[in-house]
Amino acid sequence: MKKTISGIRGIFGEDLNLKDVLEFCNNFSSLIKSKKCVIGRDTRPTGSIIKETASAALMKNGIDVFNLGTVPTPVIFRESRKFGAGLVVSSSHNPIKWNGMKFIIDGRGINEQELPKIIEHQEIIKSKIGTEQNCFSSYIEEVQKIVGNIENNPEVVVDIGGGAAKEFAPKLLKNSGCKVQVLNSELSNCSRGPDPTVDELSDLSIASMKKEIGFAFDLDGDRLVVVKNGQKQTPDITLGLGIAKSLELGYKKFVLSIDTSVSIEKFIKESGGIVQRSKVGEANVIDLMLKTSSQAGGEGSSGGFILPEFNYCREGILTSGLIASMLGTSKFDEILNYMGNYFQIRNKVEIDSNFHDRIIQEIITKFSKEYSEVNTSDGIKGIIDDDSWVLIRKSNTEDIIRISVEACDKEKCKVIIKNISEMVKNTYEKIR
Repeated sequence: MKKTISGIRGIFGEDLNLKDVLEFCNNFSSLIKSKKCVIGRDTRPTGSIIKETASAALMKNGIDVFNLGTVPTPVIFRESRKFGAGLVVSSSHNPIKWNGMKFIIDGRGINEQELPKIIEHQEIIKSKIGTEQNCFSSYIEEVQKIVGNIENNPEVVVDIGGGAAKEFAPKLLKNSGCKVQVLNSELSNCSRGPDPTVDELSDLSIASMKKEIGFAFDLDGDRLVVVKNGQKQTPDITLGLGIAKSLELGYKKFVLSIDTSVSIEKFIKESGGIVQRSKVGEANVIDLMLKTSSQAGGEGSSGGFILPEFNYCREGILTSGLIASMLGTSKFDEILNYMGNYFQIRNKVEIDSNFHDRIIQEIITKFSKEYSEVNTSDGIKGIIDDDSWVLIRKSNTEDIIRISVEACDKEKCKVIIKNISEMVKNTYEKIR
């Protein structure tokens, strides 16, 4: 089981059980000052029983529960601003056998100070039993106000991935002026995996050849991947397009995660904006946004554009609308061409999490000798030159070490990722 600010995640029935759900939701109750909590889930088969158990635990502790049903994560985050707290039953992009919970306070995910209060046992002073009622969201109408009317009725194809974006993303795009084709609307017949950032998206690539653009979502609808002219784009492109639109809207102050493409940072600065870097992870990006009053940003590794004035989370559905609104404009082509000169490769090495810290520490020593600039704010990042870097960090959600590399030359990028991956594997063999 993984217990981080990204949420509680595990394989349901193995290392995540209903007893765990009861305990964590009991603890979460102590953080809910409003005594109200909105709850929703994605399309995983185990979502219903976890949501019902979580609702019962919250109500037992005097929390009134407002049930959204099966909805994307951004919808739950948006509605939590109205109720004071929210609970997402999902493990996002993890395999179907996984599930979990994400906890929301005041419209944002929990931070590192609040996490221990959820994962460590808390004694709750019992109050009256809470109630439960169904809740309906005006999310699509609120997103439309930001996206506006999309001119020229572009033809787009949307790959739902069998997830919770089914009733939301196509409706937003249609209402905004797009002609929409939908793929993989049901989980039972889905032709791809839950994470569009790693799946080949073969069906979407073929379908997009006859359309302006293709959009692929993960199971809970917060991650978005773009397919253009049959070619799957990197997650950084999704973020870059969102950033380009926010620059067009006049925003100047941004936060990017430490693993986001340097091309996005350069694009922002050349457009008159300023950039600060956070640790990887949606919650870490948002935490720095709040501390610095930043207007937009996100993390490139998950294709996660964040617009804090609307939502304190990755906003795949909103981003699809913003990107669609730029189709056929010079701004759209400008960011694609700009970022096309940079190459990112991301790899992961399966390693027991008990060894993660030791591996990182060993490699810090090696990096300090090889690179003139080393950043240890989140794992270890070595700056090779103005256009090249490598980042090694432990995952917040899985038993893996993540490796990210960027360079202006594709072959150079391949060599770096190969050498660093071997370094991580050899270090693991040496210390275990």
